[in-house]
Amino acid sequence: MVQNNGDKPMPQPAAEAPVFLDVGSGPDARRIAVLVRPGDGPPLVWCGGFRSDMRATKAEALDGWARETGRALVRFDYTGHGESSGDFAGATISTWLEDARAVIAAFAPQRPLLVGSSMGGWIACLAARNGVAPSGLVLIAPALDFTEDLMWARFTPEIRATIERDGFWARPSEYSDVPVPITGALIADGRRHRMLGDAIDPGCAVHILQGMADPDVPWSHALRLVERLPPAGTVLTLIADGDHRLSRPQDLARLLAAVAGISGG
Repeated sequence: MVQNNGDKPMPQPAAEAPVFLDVGSGPDARRIAVLVRPGDGPPLVWCGGFRSDMRATKAEALDGWARETGRALVRFDYTGHGESSGDFAGATISTWLEDARAVIAAFAPQRPLLVGSSMGGWIACLAARNGVAPSGLVLIAPALDFTEDLMWARFTPEIRATIERDGFWARPSEYSDVPVPITGALIADGRRHRMLGDAIDPGCAVHILQGMADPDVPWSHALRLVERLPPAGTVLTLIADGDHRLSRPQDLARLLAAVAGISGG
């Protein structure tokens, strides 16, 4: 990122324009924004987090690495996120999984390396369970089953009653002044996709990066995932002072090292 010199605003490079992929039909039709960097090797696919977008810090760092190493990279925004169309409050885990599978099929069908952050870790694992054959998984604070285990289970009786009565709860956000609508449909649909109750075998190596000071996805949650993955090929890196974002320079360096290690590049 270009830094301001403190005197005058510095010119910013023009953002690359995305291409758009039509997903769904009828009232569920939406246009998914995708950034594609051509390159060699198994394509990397970035699966972002809940309410994040494909131009966030970790995604940009991954794009810089792909540019420098000549690797192919695909980034996209889920329905209701970033530059994609659609209503966030009307979307669910099923919606965002459909987005991911459509993008992978269109732009990265050759055994992609999936890099998933937070909710994107769940989406990446679900994609591997639903027809995508990844060459590897790099997961940052993977929030599998978060709608049930990290939301519903933590909600007070008052919040649950609000969702059951109104169909949603406007959750205050630490990252935005705009509250996040948590819908009853999101919670119910999440139950259809739970993974942590069974063994998980994505058929590839997995490297998990998890901050131990993460208030959103506790590191014990990452241990639950590790216990369900095959021991061979599974690596867990715990960062004692790491938060949920893991976007500090040292965290980004760990991410890029994990991607390089698991991709052999």
